Amino acid sequence: MTQSPRKFLVVADESPESRTALYFASRRANKTGAQVTILAAHEPSDFNHWIGVAETAKREAVAAAEALLESMAEDAEAVTGERPELLLREGERSTVLADLLEEDPLISLLILGAAKSSEGPGPLVSSLARGKGLFTGRAVPVTVVPGDMECGEIDALT
Repeated sequence: MTQSPRKFLVVADESPESRTALYFASRRANKTGAQVTILAAHEPSDFNHWIGVAETAKREAVAAAEALLESMAEDAEAVTGERPELLLREGERSTVLADLLEEDPLISLLILGAAKSSEGPGPLVSSLARGKGLFTGRAVPVTVVPGDMECGEIDALT
């Protein structure tokens, strides 16, 4: 398959709803010829006064994010048959996401998983509910996938 000019973006984290969003994005991308892009963000460490500790914490955060990206890439590739684009950025997740949406005009859809918990749907989905939230300039359509949605239910939709 040739490179698609459209990208479906999923934000990686350790939550089950992130995997559900990835499955939805992969199924939808497979059906429409889009590319899946997975973003992982790690926050800078707060150990500036102990440089050795800060470097160790950063290495560990990067290694964990890389392992998460690789695991999610395998899941996406199992559905689409193609390797997704993997992005690893340093910074607060919502800021990194907003910056990426601004800089990459090929991102045509952001797919988020909503947590089903008493604490709310998750920080990114909650940010969207407060208005523009994640978007400062270029608006991108967002699909919010219920985190407890089963693969069979997603298959029936895509």
